[in-house]
Formats: sequence, structure tokens, C-alpha cells
Amino acid sequence: MLKKLFGFDPATMNIRTEVMSGLTTFLTMAYILAVNPNVLASTGMDKGALFTTTALVSALATLLMAVLAKLPFALGPGMGLNAFFAYTICAMMGYSWQFALTAVFIEGLIFILLTLTNLREKIVYILPETIRDAISAGIGLFIAFIGLQNAKIIIPSEATLVRLGDITSGSALLGIIGIVITSVLLAKKVRGALLIGILLTTLIGIPMGVTNMNGIFSTPPSIEPIFCKFEWSNIFTKDMFVIVFTLLFVDLFDTIGTLIGVCNRANIADSEGRIPRLKEAFLVDAIGTTGGAIMGSSTVTTFVESAAGVEEGGRSGLTAFVTALCFFAALIFAPFFLSIPGAATAPVLILVGLMMMNSVMRIDFSNYSEAIPAFICILFMPLAYSISDGIVLGHLSYILINVCCGNFRKVSIGMVLLGCFFLMKFLL
Repeated sequence: MLKKLFGFDPATMNIRTEVMSGLTTFLTMAYILAVNPNVLASTGMDKGALFTTTALVSALATLLMAVLAKLPFALGPGMGLNAFFAYTICAMMGYSWQFALTAVFIEGLIFILLTLTNLREKIVYILPETIRDAISAGIGLFIAFIGLQNAKIIIPSEATLVRLGDITSGSALLGIIGIVITSVLLAKKVRGALLIGILLTTLIGIPMGVTNMNGIFSTPPSIEPIFCKFEWSNIFTKDMFVIVFTLLFVDLFDTIGTLIGVCNRANIADSEGRIPRLKEAFLVDAIGTTGGAIMGSSTVTTFVESAAGVEEGGRSGLTAFVTALCFFAALIFAPFFLSIPGAATAPVLILVGLMMMNSVMRIDFSNYSEAIPAFICILFMPLAYSISDGIVLGHLSYILINVCCGNFRKVSIGMVLLGCFFLMKFLL
């Protein structure tokens, strides 16, 4: 039954490992239950309803990933996309949150259409192989950077953009303690090292004043204030076109980048680099976005934090199923789950970032026409704080460098067409 439902193979997989992996993935992305409502509430949306919607959308979309795609990936409201929703569409452009939800809904419908026509899947294999190898390493640096920020080990600076935080106390010190604990557990090859590291770091944070326990149980608020609240009056405007295009672009390539990177780490791809049930994974992403908009959520996407569960050994939809159950449980045990500080999950993100760097070994650094585009892709993901921007700049540089070098055979028509599509992002 597990094989039929989740693609679980008892010959090569272990139930305990899948369960531990699902728990680890949940704990590394549980921060969205606190962060997402805070971001979207700035638009005037009801914060309590946003918490419930965030948990429900994440649970339902991840459950669909488990059953339909049978892959160990979790989904939730994308953290960059919710910022675009709140701070660009609503704050900068002056539109209502109802208008923004309408744009997300339209984006989801277009994604469903692109997925059913296999266009999303074809785009993945148009990307040059060196860029696909670079994506995994770039994501590794990106999530490590997120982890350092979550623990306040790295903080903003007006003079240098970022700098080292106060590592002698508070969240930063707890994060460093967590890195040491989790690193030792990994070096000793302790099963469930990442999950154990999170829990031990959370407990250590109690006497330090970083972990704040605010009860165990709570009744989830109603989603009625934000459920199915659309605004159709401005859908045929230039602004709506630009907004939908931007959402499409970022979601498409963030998802592609995440799937390629995490699948490479899990060795899920076949000998030709093709990912099994990729179309189903894309369809889940599209359905999640459409359904999420109806429930009052910004764009739903596959989370890069899924890499934490994959590193624990998760390989089937059973991992995603356990993560989905955790999100359902979070509706009741919200105070407990939200008490896990960012400093406790940061070590996992940082160390998984290290583990994802091994894909650079497949890049031919002796061939600069291959190495430079790959390096640009890796470099810009953390520095531009965007997986999609890293992919775009890496792909465009690959085309330009190889065309200028006369390597026309390496540049296919599909690559050029995709490059033209990429340029539209900057022109618009």
C-alpha cells in the first residue's frame, strides 16, 4: 500500500528514515508559520486567518505532492514571492490585497495550462548541463546564507550590506552552538542527526532566553476574512500583465531550480539526468498556487528546505506525507511549533548548504566557457537573494560566451528562445 500511495520501495527505503526525514523537513520550514502571516498582514489581511491558511495550504499541497508525484518535497507560500505580494504589489504599486490574490490565482491557472502541455518540463532540459550542476551548489550557498541570517550570525550593515553579528550572546551564539552540536552528530554518523540537532538546540535556547515557550495548544482562527476574496475590476491592465508575468517567472524558475538541486542531492534523477514524475511535481505546484489563492495565500512553491529531509535519507512521497501531517498538527499545536527559534533550524540550513556543494565536482572548471556561466549562476543566487536570477544570469552568460567563442553547436534553438524569454524579465 505504501508503494502504491507514495512510491515507497521497501527494498531500498526505510520507514523510520522516511518519517525522520519528514519531521526534519517540517522543522526546517516551520518558520513560515510565523513569518508568512507577519509579511502578508502588512497589506491589511487578517493575521490569524493567515496563520491558518499558511498551515492548511502547506499541508494540502505537500500531501498532494506525496500522493501524486510521490517525491520527498514539501510546499508552502514562497518567502520571496510573499514579499513581492506585500511590498511591491500592495505597498509600492498601491493595489489591494484582493487584487494581488487575483493575480496569484491567474498565475496558478496559467501554470496548470503550461504543465498539462508539458512546456514546464521541457524548459528544464533546455538548460545547459553545466547550469543544472551549478544550480544545486548555488542553492546550497543560498540556504546557508538564509540560515546565517535566521540565526543573526550575519546581520545587515549600511556600510558593507552585511556583517558578522554579535556571536557572544543571544540568537547568534545559540546558532553557533547548534552548528557545533549538529556537525558532531553528522561526523559521528548519528541517524536523525539534523532533527536531533534542532531539538537539542531548541532546548538549550530555553535558559538562554532565545526559545520562548508560549503554551502547547490553541484553536486555529477562521480563514473566512481572506477566503475567496478576489477583485476582477483591473485584470485587463498593463500592471496586471506585468504582475502575473513576474509571479510566473519567479515561481517557474525557483521551482525548477529547487527540484533540480534537491533531486541531484538525492540521486533521484536517472542516468540521463531526468527527474521521475517531474510533470506531476509541477502540476502539484500549479494546483497549490491556484488553491492557495482561493484560501487567501500568496504563491505556493516547492521549498528548498526539502533538502534537509532528503539529506536525512527521505526518497519517497512518504517523507512529504509526514511533513503534511506535521502542518496539520501545527494547527492545534501552533504555540509549541512556533517556539522553535530560527537559531535552532539555522544550523541545518547551513550544513545542508555544505552538502549541496558537491555538485560543483561535475563542472569542468578547465573549460572557461562552461565554468564561468556556472560560477555566475552559483554566485548570484545568494548575492541577488534569488534562485531564479542566478539561473537567468547563468543561462544568458552561457549563450553569450559560447556564441562569441564560436561554439555554436553548444547553443540550441531552445536555449536561445529561453534566453529571449529571460530577457523579457529585465525589459519589463
